[in-house]
Amino acid sequence: MSVSVLSPTGPLGSVSGLLQVVTLLSLVLLLLKAAQLYLRRQWLLKALKDFPSPPSHWLFGHKHEFQKDQELQHFLKWVEKFPCACPRWLWGSNFAFQVYDPDYAKVILGRPDPKSHEPYRFLVPWIGYGLLLLNGQTWFQHRRMLTPAFHYDILKTYVRIMADSVQIMLDKWEKLITQDPYVEFFEHVSLMTLDTIMKCAFSYQGSIQLDRNSHSYIQAVGNLNKLICSRLRNAFYQSDFIYRLTPDGRLSHYACQVAHQHTEQVIKLRKADLQKEGEMEKIRRKRHLDFLDILLCAKMENGHSLSDQNLKAEVDTFMFEGHDTTASGISWILYALAMHPKHQQACREEIQSLLGDGAFITWDHLNRMPYTTMCIKEALRIYPPVPNISRVLSKPITFPDGRSLPKGIRVTLNIYSLHHNPKVWSNPEVFDPSRFAPGSAQHSHAFLPFSAGSRNCVEVHEWDPPAPEEAPLTPF
Repeated sequence: MSVSVLSPTGPLGSVSGLLQVVTLLSLVLLLLKAAQLYLRRQWLLKALKDFPSPPSHWLFGHKHEFQKDQELQHFLKWVEKFPCACPRWLWGSNFAFQVYDPDYAKVILGRPDPKSHEPYRFLVPWIGYGLLLLNGQTWFQHRRMLTPAFHYDILKTYVRIMADSVQIMLDKWEKLITQDPYVEFFEHVSLMTLDTIMKCAFSYQGSIQLDRNSHSYIQAVGNLNKLICSRLRNAFYQSDFIYRLTPDGRLSHYACQVAHQHTEQVIKLRKADLQKEGEMEKIRRKRHLDFLDILLCAKMENGHSLSDQNLKAEVDTFMFEGHDTTASGISWILYALAMHPKHQQACREEIQSLLGDGAFITWDHLNRMPYTTMCIKEALRIYPPVPNISRVLSKPITFPDGRSLPKGIRVTLNIYSLHHNPKVWSNPEVFDPSRFAPGSAQHSHAFLPFSAGSRNCVEVHEWDPPAPEEAPLTPF
């Protein structure tokens, strides 16, 4: 006897069959993905055969080797055991090829390889595709466009602005230490560097340090830094879809909104200023424009102005990069000097002898404080503000010792480990400013606090400022 399609068994049978088909397809796709990951891992193991590392789990990688807050220090044990470079497996086929040798670094930074998609993609919702994340011809055009903002002639005019911002911070500290002799100063230094970059690069009038609303931007940046570091360590957070559903993902979205509100307000205020009568004429008469004015007045090679999206990305990038890494570097320098009072006193005496009856450091002073410069360099060696940078090989590479890697490998230049490599620096954990005494010899790529090569920090011209009588140099 036939079964009516109107009977309950008809639809149920159809649903059951559909579920079976979906289950079967899901299983096939899962097996295909597993096979793809297996083949990828086998290819990587073959490509990395000349670079040994500690045994790793096929799924969890070297996770068991590293504690959350001791990663940099623990990796130094690998540096001593595995010369030049080694792979660190994160999970499955995800790994980072860690380089900490100056000869290897020189080869890598001398190539035009693009920045790797991982881990920089996590920065995109925050700072967009500005100079930090761009690659290829677009990066070249933006770099060439922005370089004049860091010409020596324009930097000279900023020294007094920087000194004034520092003085505001010191005045705040004078009041704080009457209440508590201990000061958590990173936030204060961050506000000072944000105040400086706002006035120097974004034509801002006023004091960020005295504006309570600016603290929310500093807090948002701090939260984003922590959230991105946490996301890098979590395999489940690699998916944008999954991450957006988590508490961390929602906090990251909110922090990005706060950061964007700050930079959008800066752009809006400057655009309004440029609409005032006679303001554009003043800009045209300037020999050197500041950073934001260059962006607002820029014409690309196709004759079009910078798009709003590109403009925002560059402002977000330099607002972050221009104050946060600088604040980190200054804070660690102050920490290193506080931990070594003898060197701190020598710096104080050198600067006091320069100042005499003057109240502020001037441009002409900058090349007349050799001992302070030595201490700054040594602090940046021990505590580099950016501990690593990544590239993806656009073609095969052969290192000086004959070992090679194929195209497509993600290479991470571990600056922290390079600066602490005992084969490069004797007693690397000791604070010894004499390493950078005038006339001391080092490998050209042993000290890389600002990277090197064509993608070094755009603000860096030469590490030592020129003598006053020297002609200005363009950094590009």
